[in-house]
Amino acid sequence: MKKPGRYTGGESGCVYKNKNEVKMRIAFCFPDTYEIGMSNLGMKILCGVLNNMPKVWCERAFAPWTDMEEEMRKRNIPLYALESGDDLGAFDMLAFTLQYELCYTTALNMLDMSGIPLRSADRGEEYPLVIAGGHCAYNPEPMADFVDIFSIGEGEEALPELASLYIDMKENGTYSKKEFLRRAAKLEGFYVPSLYNVLYNEDGTIKEIAQKEPDVPKTVKKRIVADVDKAYVPTAPILPVTETVHDRITLEVFRGCIRGCRFCQAGFITRPVREKSPEILAAQARKIADNTGYDEISMCCLSISDYSKVNTFTDMLLEWTDDERINLSLPSLRADSFTKELMSKISTVRSSTLTFAPEAGSQRLRDVINKNVTEEDILRAAGVAFAAGKNQVKLYFMNGLPYENDEDIVGIGKLAKKVIEEYYKTPGANKRRQPQVTLSVACFIPKPFTPFQWERQSTAEELMEKQKLLMSAITDRKIKYNYHDAKVSHLEAVFARGNRKLSAALEEAVKRGMRFDAWEEMFDYDAWMDVFEKTGIDPAFFANRTMNDDEILPWDMIDCGVTKAFLVKERHRAMEAATTPSCKEKCSGCGANSLCDSEHCRWCPGHKDEEAEYLGQNINARETVRDDTDDKRDARGAGPAKNPGKKPVRSVKVLFSESGALTYVSHLDINRAVMRGLVKSKLPLYYTEGFNPIPKLTFASPLSVGCSGENELFKIKLTEDVADDIVLEKLKSSMPEGITVKKVYSSDTNFKQIAWAENEISFVGDIPEDAEERLSEAFAGEVVVLKKTKSSEKEVDISPFFKDISFERCENGMKIRAFTCADNTNYLNPEYIAKVAENIIGSEEGYHTVCRKQFYTADGKIFS
Repeated sequence: MKKPGRYTGGESGCVYKNKNEVKMRIAFCFPDTYEIGMSNLGMKILCGVLNNMPKVWCERAFAPWTDMEEEMRKRNIPLYALESGDDLGAFDMLAFTLQYELCYTTALNMLDMSGIPLRSADRGEEYPLVIAGGHCAYNPEPMADFVDIFSIGEGEEALPELASLYIDMKENGTYSKKEFLRRAAKLEGFYVPSLYNVLYNEDGTIKEIAQKEPDVPKTVKKRIVADVDKAYVPTAPILPVTETVHDRITLEVFRGCIRGCRFCQAGFITRPVREKSPEILAAQARKIADNTGYDEISMCCLSISDYSKVNTFTDMLLEWTDDERINLSLPSLRADSFTKELMSKISTVRSSTLTFAPEAGSQRLRDVINKNVTEEDILRAAGVAFAAGKNQVKLYFMNGLPYENDEDIVGIGKLAKKVIEEYYKTPGANKRRQPQVTLSVACFIPKPFTPFQWERQSTAEELMEKQKLLMSAITDRKIKYNYHDAKVSHLEAVFARGNRKLSAALEEAVKRGMRFDAWEEMFDYDAWMDVFEKTGIDPAFFANRTMNDDEILPWDMIDCGVTKAFLVKERHRAMEAATTPSCKEKCSGCGANSLCDSEHCRWCPGHKDEEAEYLGQNINARETVRDDTDDKRDARGAGPAKNPGKKPVRSVKVLFSESGALTYVSHLDINRAVMRGLVKSKLPLYYTEGFNPIPKLTFASPLSVGCSGENELFKIKLTEDVADDIVLEKLKSSMPEGITVKKVYSSDTNFKQIAWAENEISFVGDIPEDAEERLSEAFAGEVVVLKKTKSSEKEVDISPFFKDISFERCENGMKIRAFTCADNTNYLNPEYIAKVAENIIGSEEGYHTVCRKQFYTADGKIFS
């Protein structure tokens, strides 16, 4: 099984409560793998908010990968939550986050694995309530037949209200599922699809969306948090035991967007803009860094260079991040507000490729989509990057945009070529290195609550032709071209604009075992086309049809704050290639500022600009460079010296045990977890040299996945002579759950002296009477096993790599004691001995554990 650490729980920071003392149990379900879900900031926030309620316990559940699902179904093990290990069916509420359309089948498969009926109409009082939120909830209709309640908008304040309603009704005896849904529908921000009827015209378009009861709201207004400075931030988050997609601090800088790109759903549904104050952000960043040991801070927002106090904020971070070797990373940048000053700040520790998003290859089409970025902006931004020592730039584009023609597509290649030419024109660019421009081209997908929600998507065949055209237009080998699968994008568009009729297709797909559709190795376009054919659905009706302005849309019962009239106006301005100014330039009357007062909305009319040097004032301001940015940085902005003038004064060996969840993760993940613990300890660590400094850390011998260890060792170097008792105290308090530091000491011994390891293999279960005799015979001569390498499998005799093997029957089964090679060249995973023994004992219903007890030198002495 791949990555068993995904399924164990037990990470540092987990929340555990007494089940008998809580009144409501919620499982937050992420319909993708652990590595994806644990990277999601929204999940961390909402779990934290709910767990702050004394009467609520919110746990986590993730979709198991196919190998784990196969084993679970084979053994009739239902899907469970990581904290308690309880089946999802035991919870009061399952809360799914729907971040992208291709997770729908995975979410439904999670219900199926839990033995919970997919359709809400089939779930009685004995089953959990199923709620869902996230960006895809803004068109809830494809999932409407499966979800009891949709949370629309931001959930920090809304979900506790929903939980409180549930608890109150349970405690006062008025709860029934039907009555709870009726009352939930009256709370702002909650859509209950079972309380609405959708009627259709003969042509398949929607005739009417009608409330079933008079007190049900006609439209559901999204929820927002008005004052984001007061919003909950998980400053002591759960630390994953395996590497995640975003293994770093994610710091939300502001919500909303001042721009108005006509294809961008996030830019409209997150309005109005609400900024956090730099003082609060910096304090939160420091606290999270101290609690986690992460070495990177990613600033999360739609455009960091639109943050009005970005200079103040980054200066506050750099007061301590340089010294603590923490890198600042940014999402994709707007070319029209990228500065040399900002460039100098994000180059302080690591070199990385900068990303800009022109989106279209011609100025006409950039005006159509209201990008408000010129070719001059793009080349200037690239020049800033090149002058600072970068030689690689990534550019994001789309093809298949409304009103696009072949000239626009070819223009993408031409613009990339001009960026290459800009490199050679830029004074200070390192001409010894060859530049590279990477084009990442996505397919346009019409999304709800955008001015392009009415526009057709090009067919998959048309999109592929556009991709071929662009490929033929790129002739420079210094331009790398990546593009999205047009068939995947087609399916996304179907569900993005779909209605309730798609529930039949989703149900059929789940019956066929389809899930993880966003994963390339799992996506099957032909199978989906067959599903649509069987269920009588024409996917082109949803994806490839232009809609009229007055057509009733499946999501018209949702109010995102931006009015439909404004979106229609923007649609028609796009037809004329007319741009609309950003919110900071002029209020265009989208309607979003009705959701909050101007005290909290940074760009509401009348809001006072408190920072005179805001980057967006003018081009001259954006060109300003601080020559004395920081004397710690070299000419390339490479960052401070990693061990400025300091040499290691002593090496320290650390004796520790490893158990629990960490038993089931790889050594690389153990290394990362210990590294974070070392950083948290604030010890004067000696760091590696080079561009990516990390604490100097050496393990005696890596533990194999599935093996615990009683007396493991690693070594660190210190630049100051700190007493052992202080080092011990700091490491004990900073190491992750599952690492118990037992002793620290200095010695002249070298890890290369380790030759053998003592292992205890424990079998629990019924053991045959003649087991000892059969085992002794099996391990007396050659022991041939099938040994896996990265590329192949081969039979190997492992008998030269173990010695002194003994067998002892015990109360619950049997223990095997074996000494295995533990040096770097002849290392033997004790699991091979366990598998040989298991085949002989035949303990199918039982299980075994492996624990490494001690290291020994070649002459049989305990290594110390």
